[in-house]
Amino acid sequence: MEEILGFIAAFIIGIVLGLTGGGGSIITVPVLVYLLQFNPMIATAYSLFIVGITSVFGTFVNKLLGNVDFKIGIKFAIPSIIAVYGTRKFIVPNIPDIIFTIHNFSLSKGTLIMVIFAIVMILAAISMIRGFQPRKTEPSAIVMFIKIFFVGIVIGFVGAGGGFLIIPALIYLAHLPMKKAIGTSIFIISINSLIGFTGDLGNISPDWAFLLYFSFLSILGIFAGTYLQRFVNEKNLKRGFGWFVLCIAIAILTQEFLWK
Repeated sequence: MEEILGFIAAFIIGIVLGLTGGGGSIITVPVLVYLLQFNPMIATAYSLFIVGITSVFGTFVNKLLGNVDFKIGIKFAIPSIIAVYGTRKFIVPNIPDIIFTIHNFSLSKGTLIMVIFAIVMILAAISMIRGFQPRKTEPSAIVMFIKIFFVGIVIGFVGAGGGFLIIPALIYLAHLPMKKAIGTSIFIISINSLIGFTGDLGNISPDWAFLLYFSFLSILGIFAGTYLQRFVNEKNLKRGFGWFVLCIAIAILTQEFLWK
């Protein structure tokens, strides 16, 4: 039953990506961990592949609509690519299985990953609920490089696309309109995620059959979501999905600290 729900969720993940240009990837890891019972380390690696492949098709769709700026996308992707690959290749594998123990409480590697993931989900939820708030001043190129590099570390650690962090940067630094920022963000996410996944290949043995099947359903979903986009109010959809993500984040924190 859990496996069936997991594959239904794969299709839904694609639909959300197609509808909103982001957000769907944020629920990939919880689906893999809590529905399909993958270890968080494996789940974050698999999420990068699934999100990356799905975003490639999302990039193709947005390119046909004229909503991808490849030149700006590559420029913004470079610092995050370095961070994502380094995080997956060197940082995550070297975190000890048990980080510390205090009395009867032990913080495991898996719990740390899921707690940080829940925090990222809360930030993403707040971003979607409040909507993008433009700044009055623009950061310098150096500050922006550091921020995008940090985004790459976050993406590499939790296996999420990071669109809610990338889109504002594209709007207030690259001056892209919202639709083009969303399309370009999906392009950046596809590069970050797939290159980040290559950093895992020496540390895990992927179940390619599962990955390709799950990704196929997600890709079908992104085409369905792109079609449905014309019939929904994007702002209201993102706000509603933001509340949904916030509830999942609270459930993850509850699971990790109270139910275990």
